[in-house]
Amino acid sequence: MTEQARMSGLATDLYQLTMGAAYHANGRNEPASFELFVRKFPAGRSYLIAGGLKQALDYLSELSFSGEEIDYLRGLPVFEQVQAEFFEYLRTLRFTGEVWALREGTIVFPGEPLLRVTAPLIEAQMVETFLLTTINFQTLIATKAARIVEAARGRGIIEFGARRCHSFGAAIYAARAAFIGGCLGTSNVEAGRLFEIPVYGTSAHSFTMAFDHELDAFRAYYRVFPESTTLLIDTYDTIGAANLATEFGPRLRGVRLDSGDMIGLSKEVRAILDEAGMQATKIMASGDLDEYKIAKMIEAGAPIDLFGVGTELSTSRDAPALAGVYKLAEIEISGEVKPKMKLSPDKATYPYRKQVWRESDHDGSFKEDLITIADEVSQKGEPLLTPVMRGGEIIGSLPRLEETQAYAKEQLSRLPLPFKRLTDAAHYPVRYSDELERRRLELLKTVDS
Repeated sequence: MTEQARMSGLATDLYQLTMGAAYHANGRNEPASFELFVRKFPAGRSYLIAGGLKQALDYLSELSFSGEEIDYLRGLPVFEQVQAEFFEYLRTLRFTGEVWALREGTIVFPGEPLLRVTAPLIEAQMVETFLLTTINFQTLIATKAARIVEAARGRGIIEFGARRCHSFGAAIYAARAAFIGGCLGTSNVEAGRLFEIPVYGTSAHSFTMAFDHELDAFRAYYRVFPESTTLLIDTYDTIGAANLATEFGPRLRGVRLDSGDMIGLSKEVRAILDEAGMQATKIMASGDLDEYKIAKMIEAGAPIDLFGVGTELSTSRDAPALAGVYKLAEIEISGEVKPKMKLSPDKATYPYRKQVWRESDHDGSFKEDLITIADEVSQKGEPLLTPVMRGGEIIGSLPRLEETQAYAKEQLSRLPLPFKRLTDAAHYPVRYSDELERRRLELLKTVDS
C-alpha cells in the first residue's frame, strides 16, 4: 500500500540547494553527520513521543530530481552563475547515507537526537527541511495525543481534527501521529485507508436539521446503520433527544454530546438511558475538548465513555510548533573526523555523533537518560538509537502502526507519574557523559574567536 506519492526533490528550502551548489563548486562533499533534536519543550509539555520516522525514511529512499525540477532550478536567477556540473550532479543524486534513529513511539527529551544522518555533505544537507517538517509535526501531534489519552484514564479518544488542520495533507499525518499517541482511530477516511487506522463517525447537526422532526432523522439514520449508530442529541434539546433515543433500545451504539454543560448533561443522559435498559449504550462527547477539559470532566464523575477531539489535538493549538533542529555534529576531512559545534547564545550545540542511553529502575520504570559520544562503551541501560538505513536502503521492515502504538503505550507506562502530570510535571533527568563534556571543553579551547 502506497502511503504517499513520490516527494519532489524540491521539497526543501532554497538555502539547502544554494549551500549544495556552493559545496559542489568548492569540492566539498565529505562524509558528514547531522543530528535532529528538540531544543526545548513546547509550553506545558514534559516529554515527547517520537513520530514520523516511516515517512522520513521513505523520503530518503526515494530522493531524486526529475528533469523538470532541474530545469526549474536552472531558471532561477540565484542559480544563474552556477556551473552545469552541479545540475548534472542533481540529475543522478540519490541518498546513499546511513541513518540511526529512535524507534517511533519512544519517549524522548530535549537535547536527545531523534535521528542521525551520516552521508556525503551535500546529501545530508539537502534533506534537512523535509526531515524537520516530518519529524517535528508528527512528534508534536503524537505527544499531544498521548497527553489527551492519559487525561482520559482509559476512556477512548478518537481524532476528529481534519477540518481544522492547516491542510488535508497535515490532517492525514495528524491522524497517523494521533494513533501512535494512543487514539482509538480517526474520522479521516483517507488516513484510515493509507495507514490502516480504524475510522469512526456519527452524523452532523445538518442531518438532523434536514428532517422536519428530530425523531425522523434518528430513525432514518438508524435504519441504514443499525449496528453502528451514535445519535447526535444536542441539535435542539439534549434531554428531550435523549428520551427520543430510548426508542431504539439496547441495540443503540451510542449518543453524542457536542455542546452545553457536558458534566451535568452526561449524568442526566446516562440516567435516562439506564432507566430504559440501555446500560451498554455509550455516551460520547465532542466540541473543542482538550486534555484539561477531559480531566476536569472525569474528575467530576461525568459518565462519558468516549471523546472525539479535533482542533486541540490535530493542530496542538496550545503549542502549535516544535523546536526541532538539525545540526552538524561531525565531518570527515582527508580521513580525519572533525567534531563540530555551534556556540550561538541560547543555540549552542554539543559536538560528535551521539548515543542516548536510558537507565531503568528495578521495576522497569525509567530512571535517567545519558547522552554520550556514539562510540562510548560500558554505559548503563539500553541504547535508544539504532541503525534504520544503510547505503540509502531501509534496513529490514519497520514495525506496523499498531505495534508502534502499543510500544508508545508501554513507554508511557514506564515513565513515572511525576514526569507526565498535566501541570507542574517534574523534570526528567537527562545529562551528558563526563567524556562528552570533557571533549567539548577541549574543543572550545581550539575554536577561533
